[in-house]
Amino acid sequence: MEHLERSPDAGERVQKVLAKAGFGSRRLCEDLIRDGRVAINGDTVGLGARLRTGDALAVDGAVISTLPDAVTYLLNKPTAVVTTASDPHGRPTVVDIVPGEPRVFPVGRLDMDTEGLLLLTNDGDMANRLTHPSFGVEKEYLAHITGSPGRASLRRLREGVELEDGMTAPAKVSNPSPGLLRITIHEGRNRQVRRMCEAVGHPVKRLVRVRIGPLADRTLKPGHWRRLSVNEVLELQRATAQAR
Repeated sequence: MEHLERSPDAGERVQKVLAKAGFGSRRLCEDLIRDGRVAINGDTVGLGARLRTGDALAVDGAVISTLPDAVTYLLNKPTAVVTTASDPHGRPTVVDIVPGEPRVFPVGRLDMDTEGLLLLTNDGDMANRLTHPSFGVEKEYLAHITGSPGRASLRRLREGVELEDGMTAPAKVSNPSPGLLRITIHEGRNRQVRRMCEAVGHPVKRLVRVRIGPLADRTLKPGHWRRLSVNEVLELQRATAQAR
């Protein structure tokens, strides 16, 4: 794509914006620009480019946040913790576990009895793209269930289950061992996996989310969190690049 030279009389130099966003030193960010990996509003830019208010900045095709204090945490949520910023009943919340500043909010929900991976961020655009059903970001769960589902039950889960709020979308389902299902969905209905399993006669005893889009971390212990790397944020942005 042809390099676009932009007027130097407004905005902030792109290499400075990239450095603030965590892409490395100013020199490394300049190398990204020289290599043709940086675009503004879809147009590849050169070293003279500046970013103005309202511009969309992308690296390798993934739009990145230019908020000065943008942060995204990956939390392994334990049970008995609610997925809200505050709770009127005084129960512990996911926001209590991560740093208080900058203030973040959970992306989507895990019910109180469900464990596993949850994102918290102050980037509203990213949160919207990760939760909106049109972007179809996959969420993978391990469901410990009662009983042993037969072929008919597995087929229903894969093709769609009729719930009180309508038919579920097709899901990826496997039965790696007795009493255990691996279920991948891209919807975000309330308690969806639990309701799907109950609808086919195999209620869930324990539910753990093990993957969100491209993100998985087997080393992250329950109740622990970490900040996403720049590359992980880019992977999330790429995962939402194409709507279903």
